[in-house]
Amino acid sequence: MEDINSFVKNLNGILFHDYVVYALLLTGVLFTLWSGFGQYRALTHGVAVIRGKYDKKSDPGAINHFQALSAALSATVGLGNIAGVALAVALGGPGAIFWMWIIGILGMALKMTEVTQSMLHRNIDDPSNPHGGPMFVVDILLKNRGGKLGASIGGLFCLTLILSAITGGNMFQSWNVASVTTRYFELPGLSGMKVTENYNPETLAIGILLAIIVGAVIIGGIKRIGAVAGKLVPLMCGFYLFFGLIVLLLNVGKLPGLLMLIISSGLGLEDAEVGGAFLGGTVGMAALWGIKRALFSSEAGQGSAPIAHSAAKCDEPVREGVVAGLEPFIDTLVVCTITALIILSSGAWNREAEAVFPDDIAISTSLVEGQWTISTPALPQKTDDAKRINRVSDGAAGWSNNDPVFMIIEAQPHKKQGTNLYRLEGMVHAFNPSNSESTSDDAKLSDEEIQAQQLADQTNQPVYIVRWKSHDLLDGDGKRFTAEDGTQIVPQIRDRGIYVSYPGAQLTAHAFDRVIPGLGKWLVVIAAWLFAISTMISWSYYGEQGIHYFFGKGVPCEIAVVTYRISYTLLIAVSTIGFIKTDHDLDMWTTLGLGAMLVANIPIMWIFGAQSMKAYHTYMGKLKRGEFEQHASTDFTGEDVE
Repeated sequence: MEDINSFVKNLNGILFHDYVVYALLLTGVLFTLWSGFGQYRALTHGVAVIRGKYDKKSDPGAINHFQALSAALSATVGLGNIAGVALAVALGGPGAIFWMWIIGILGMALKMTEVTQSMLHRNIDDPSNPHGGPMFVVDILLKNRGGKLGASIGGLFCLTLILSAITGGNMFQSWNVASVTTRYFELPGLSGMKVTENYNPETLAIGILLAIIVGAVIIGGIKRIGAVAGKLVPLMCGFYLFFGLIVLLLNVGKLPGLLMLIISSGLGLEDAEVGGAFLGGTVGMAALWGIKRALFSSEAGQGSAPIAHSAAKCDEPVREGVVAGLEPFIDTLVVCTITALIILSSGAWNREAEAVFPDDIAISTSLVEGQWTISTPALPQKTDDAKRINRVSDGAAGWSNNDPVFMIIEAQPHKKQGTNLYRLEGMVHAFNPSNSESTSDDAKLSDEEIQAQQLADQTNQPVYIVRWKSHDLLDGDGKRFTAEDGTQIVPQIRDRGIYVSYPGAQLTAHAFDRVIPGLGKWLVVIAAWLFAISTMISWSYYGEQGIHYFFGKGVPCEIAVVTYRISYTLLIAVSTIGFIKTDHDLDMWTTLGLGAMLVANIPIMWIFGAQSMKAYHTYMGKLKRGEFEQHASTDFTGEDVE
């Protein structure tokens, strides 16, 4: 498994190289200028289109403009908005949000262009069930020029599409739902079952339930997906934003300063102050994480959204492209920004330690087979503030078995991250009194663990210790920190605080809890379920269109689609078994899918972008001259017009 992870990480370094990011930014700038800042048209004309003012029942397609937008948004407004933003802020700091905004604005032009391309060249052999996407664009255009290269390029894109559907559109979503749900809730009958390194019965049960729900929707195809998305997306966005705005209103005095910090940190004018759980980082790190998470969330330039929009009832390709321009605005500039401001204003990103070892308690670092670890005694109780946030009673320690925690150590500066601070991670382990059910079933216990068990027996209370992992501290070039004499440099503990790790969506939930204790427990768990389900059903359709492209029509295609749907549904459950340990593991795989799609789609946009821009300006000329028929009624229902 380590060899596979190493290979994927190296491949990601190629697919998500700085030059790929530069190419995407340049592409966004190009089409922003070429369209005459078409973002404005998305926010004006695009809104009129989704209100049904230009809908015609006779137009080819399966779903209306609003349902197509909702289907595409259901793929983008997912756990990337909750978990991905949290990851970007935790690792990149406030400056990451600035780069998320940049991608959000440029992404509006990218979405307009790529969707217009796909609408110009979608397959409408069956007008009630059209197919489209970058694979059809490149295939049709190159085939018309007498070449077979288009089919090969289209097939390559579909492979990256299916990979992204499986990783970011499926496994990332289900893992985060299981993670955040079990953080706050215990499932009856399962919470007492044994959890091993690669198996967790609680998370697996959640995965099975998610698989059943998603499978019931995707079996109905795009029409059912569009209908469900049209109802689910407005509900879940409104639900999340309502409570998010309440939290921001309670911290409204902090917002002007935070907005200035976001901009100054993003431009490198000011470094975000290192403190608490935030380790710091360079402007490059902020840009990397901001761009990566914005791309993952909005899917701008990925080529996935055109697949959903190609199913829209529309006889004017540019019209649907303008509608698509609304997606990054809603997804990144609204929903992601709300999440980021909640995390920043609550202090969750640079939060304080939840417990502190007294000065007279010995803490030692040790080198084990070339890797560093630390040894600590039994955990002290959490601080009063941590108990308040987590709604822990005064007499309780506040810890739970399997809580992920970390301490911060100092070593040599990391060449890429620009910081000399690192996390040493571990897992809380509970030792119950011997006269009760004990969680300690290991044959061999360390001295600290033996002492913890004895203390639990003496006090007749649970005692908690941390089982620390071993870490190989590297300098960014894959080399260990060594002194001039060749010996490894001994890391030093920065402080004696124990920080709780809140990966992904859990950090957003913690941010809500810091403002209104208990709110994160319900809000983020409910939102995570809604967001994840919506994303998984839309991404299942994206991958399915890749299958259609490979197999065409007939019985072989139908068999392949059914096989894909079953496999996709099973992977939802598989990802929650327990073999995926952290959001960093998933980030590696989601980055692979994202990078592969960008590398495949960016050249397609450049090669065929001129057609899109010509069609765009022709359409806008007709719009200005009033050549398009509009419905007199502006009442919006989201349903098809007659």
